[in-house]
Amino acid sequence: MKTPDPLKKQTHRVTVNLPYFDDLLALLAQDNKVVAESFGRHVHWGYWPKPTHALPTSADFAQAAENLSEQVCLAGHVGNNLTVLDVGCGFGGTIAHINENHTGMTLTGLNIDERQLHRARATVVAQNGNHIDFQQGNACALPFADQSFDTVLAVECIFHFPDREQFFAEAYRVLKPGGYLALSDFIPHAAIAPLTKIKLPESLSIGFYGKCNVQYTTAHYRNLAKQMRFNLHTERDITDNTLPTYTYLNWLARQQRVARPIARLETAALECLSRLKLLNYYIYGFQKPF
Repeated sequence: MKTPDPLKKQTHRVTVNLPYFDDLLALLAQDNKVVAESFGRHVHWGYWPKPTHALPTSADFAQAAENLSEQVCLAGHVGNNLTVLDVGCGFGGTIAHINENHTGMTLTGLNIDERQLHRARATVVAQNGNHIDFQQGNACALPFADQSFDTVLAVECIFHFPDREQFFAEAYRVLKPGGYLALSDFIPHAAIAPLTKIKLPESLSIGFYGKCNVQYTTAHYRNLAKQMRFNLHTERDITDNTLPTYTYLNWLARQQRVARPIARLETAALECLSRLKLLNYYIYGFQKPF
């Protein structure tokens, strides 16, 4: 069998089963201004430095989503004149954030869903002497040469990847010595970790947020870092800073008259588990040794 060329861009169409992106893209196509302000740039939870000051407005949520990208970038030691890969880049929000706040950057956004990349290419324009490329590809088979990047980011998407270990191996491969991998993820408390391993029928395993693997605990990540020879340098529980996300999503669902019962059900379950500290939101940073 012929080995795929990791430098060859993938241009084939991939079927992606993410109902929430289907809904977002449909609402954006209708020029829905509230949805565009909320999720037209970033498609992830928000981060509030002072959660009690959060407001149920699209502008406040958009800033909180921007803040979350910033926090992951800090864990990835993003600075000027670096080569950065954002895996699972969505609509390009994190690439846009880096583009607007840093200079001399070579920025690459990777996503398996060409629809998301189409919007990213249309809305994110390089500035500050930066270069931007959005490419279709698989997070577990990165189409890049060894030691290509100073930083690899994965903002709130790793639970969609089919194999975290394979993604870590690929991130290690494409990082330069001393480079950083930074990500955000939902981490189960040890008390409910065994429940996350219960296998559901295929028809029930894909809900509104797609197929999500939330089995990885803090212990799993620490062991994975050792296994892959990464040095773990950031492990932050920011659950409290993300909780206003649920208040906003509930307001948005009422305002937009969301018709999918599964959307409300899954969001309510996530909120309940998060407020009980049974499912927590973490930011991780790992460094490849020199």
